[in-house]
Amino acid sequence: MARGRKSSFIIRLTPAQRQTLLAWQRATTVPAGLARRARLLLLLADGMTITDAATMVGLSRRHSYKWLQRFVQEGVEGLHDKTRSDDRIEPLPPDLREQPNNLERG
Repeated sequence: MARGRKSSFIIRLTPAQRQTLLAWQRATTVPAGLARRARLLLLLADGMTITDAATMVGLSRRHSYKWLQRFVQEGVEGLHDKTRSDDRIEPLPPDLREQPNNLERG
């Protein structure tokens, strides 16, 4: 007998969303991650638990919840990878950039 509680998320797909996710799942030109997320949502919409669906598609529960929440907030478009900006990497201050190495080679 299964223990624990079921997820509070209930996924209901519109026919258009289901068609899109099915197409992504079958397509050979779609990135593998996007196809995996589509498969995850289709399994959840068919009533599978998050733990079982995540195991089946090869995602962790944590990442499954992440994609599920993005889908709930943004719809099918939320399943695409977000582009990262290079702004998050800050350059080193000038005094730390080119420090001479004081080690002697022997």
